[in-house]
Amino acid sequence: KVISLISTELLNVDTIKRASSLGKNFMKNYSISLISRKSLSTICAVALGFFASMCVAQDSVLKDIENSVIKIYTTQAAPDYFTPWRLLTPRQSSGSGSVIAGNQILTNAHVVANASYVQAQKHNDPQRYLARVTFVSHEADLAIITVDDPGFFSDLQPLSIGLLPEPLQEVSVYGYPIGGKSLSITKGILSRVEQQIYAHAGAFLLAGQIDAAINPGNSGGPVIVDHQIVGVVMQASSGGRAENLGYFVPPSIIQHVLKDSTDGVNDGFPDLGFRTQALDSPAAKTAYGLKEGQNGVLVIKVFENSPAAGIFKENDVILSIDDFDIAEDGTIRLSEDLLTDYKHSIDMHHIGEEILVRYSRDGVENSVSLQAEKAQDNYSLVKGEQFDKTPQYYIYGGVLFVPLNMNLIKRWGNDWSRSAPVSLLQMRNEWSTPDRKEVVVALQVLAADVNLGYHDWRNWVVDSVNGSPIKNFKQFTDILEGNSKENVVFENKNGYQMVINHHRARESESDILKQYRIPAAHSQEFITED
Repeated sequence: KVISLISTELLNVDTIKRASSLGKNFMKNYSISLISRKSLSTICAVALGFFASMCVAQDSVLKDIENSVIKIYTTQAAPDYFTPWRLLTPRQSSGSGSVIAGNQILTNAHVVANASYVQAQKHNDPQRYLARVTFVSHEADLAIITVDDPGFFSDLQPLSIGLLPEPLQEVSVYGYPIGGKSLSITKGILSRVEQQIYAHAGAFLLAGQIDAAINPGNSGGPVIVDHQIVGVVMQASSGGRAENLGYFVPPSIIQHVLKDSTDGVNDGFPDLGFRTQALDSPAAKTAYGLKEGQNGVLVIKVFENSPAAGIFKENDVILSIDDFDIAEDGTIRLSEDLLTDYKHSIDMHHIGEEILVRYSRDGVENSVSLQAEKAQDNYSLVKGEQFDKTPQYYIYGGVLFVPLNMNLIKRWGNDWSRSAPVSLLQMRNEWSTPDRKEVVVALQVLAADVNLGYHDWRNWVVDSVNGSPIKNFKQFTDILEGNSKENVVFENKNGYQMVINHHRARESESDILKQYRIPAAHSQEFITED
């Protein structure tokens, strides 16, 4: 029994204690006179041999895991959305990653976002190797990098992607957190799995929660169970109300991104183009024709030019997606112990796949198959945060105009939800429409004679130009480029107006740019945008 126990289990404290206990019971219950000293010596030698071999094997596997965890150094220079022709001061940061198949290193997108220089360093190796980013999914906060040096991966064993751990299962978190240069390994318990808002880009995806300490530098490191990657560390709990809580990207999201990366094009997670609310009110269920025992979510918005357009209507009730019945609170059951938002059943599809949806309209049940399509750029009037892109801007008559997006809003700091202008924050709650897809903001006025009287205007939402409603930033700049009127009148929904003389605006442009040391009157992106 002692030999069997040692040979079939990984050695740990509990195993050793159990083996010791069995050995003591053996000596207690059987007289040593029944067995020769030679036989006993043989048994002990065999047991010790198994014990030693398992120790060596265990040590070898752990060493392979440690060697496959990489430290990543980046120099990041993000654009300044307050002065969009400039970059913020470059900063150096570090993160973690793990070697996977194909000479690839899996890490977080936020580790390499806006990076101008990336290096990778192996465990117990002082040398830093030049690395490059090959694929990024900002939605899932995952990125793949590689090192072109032919010898970098030669002594590294790629780690495989495992399955989601069971609740309360122990996991190990590997990484290089701040406070030291060597590899750190911490243990924790999987405490919860559910849909979460990913801090990096604001996507709402499945995430795992563990009670292991997550610190800056841990980002991108693997969560390990049975020598396999079961997650990628991405963020710690914020707000100071919870301690030692961290979140990781689970295997299903990792596998989705890895499959998406095979062609080098980021298609992302599909969206069917409708929005819903929970339907847990008995009165509401009756009002929308649900029968006894039926549950689902209420459709409150269907976007044009989406898979759902022309199929679903507002006040339809979505009953199930594929094989997942939707509960009244909008959850689906992934396993006996795991409930999450029904959106996950859509997220797991790839672009072009068919998604079966069962729904009820006025009490009549129907089914339809929708093709998964790439999500639109924005469903609200405020675009989500973007990375590795140059901001758009247009200076006219010394007034800096920009499109409203989360990059700009977050420029007000970590407490942006309180410190950013209310008029801009409110736009996040407005749906985009074919007639209005984007908000244009007069961000600041570069004081000059041409804009006298408006020097203190800032963060002002513009709704129309010369009476023409603004659809998006491209259309806004086209109006200014093609203007033939003497004056240009900018107006907001409350009727307030800013009037700029067109001739003087063009005439003063070069002097204003020179005075404020601005390299160009506009960014290039909107010029080539379709």
